[in-house]
This record gives sequence, C-alpha cells and structure tokens, in this order.
Amino acid sequence: MAEKTVKIRNRDGIHCRPSSAILTAVAGFPGVEFKVVCDHGDSDLSSILSLLSLGLQKDDEVTISAAGPDAETACERIASLFEFEFDFPPR
Repeated sequence: MAEKTVKIRNRDGIHCRPSSAILTAVAGFPGVEFKVVCDHGDSDLSSILSLLSLGLQKDDEVTISAAGPDAETACERIASLFEFEFDFPPR
C-alpha cells in the first residue's frame, strides 16, 4: 500500500473536468484500489460522483492511498493530478 498527502492547487478546486482527468488516469491502473481522505470525508475513486461529492477546493489537503499491483507508481501519478493546476480551456 502506498500513500501520499497533497494540497489542491487548482484555483477552482476539483470540479467536473479535473475529476474526469483523474478518473481517466485511475482507469490506467487496473487492479489498484484508490482512496481519497480529506477533512470533508473519504471516497474511493470508483466514480466521478464519489470524487465530486467531496467538494474539494483550492488549498484543501487530501491523502491519496493506493493498494494493489504497482501501488507506489499509481499513487504518485494520481496524487500529481490532485496537485496539478488545470487550465480549462488550455491556453
């Protein structure tokens, strides 16, 4: 099991578009189970609604955990997306 704590940097928090990017990346790690824990609660990354229900805003801290094959790499990749400053539309 791997775990990493990060801070949300996206100015609009984790809304629909960042959530979609995160869940697309999660799909690239079959067999890995992810969990997100924050002050607002916790959720697995099984659906976009489960992620959106956390209401993650800029500067919120979240802990990402991953269990399964290649958990360390998977956790690092997904955690980096929570820290990423998304720009929609891209410039």
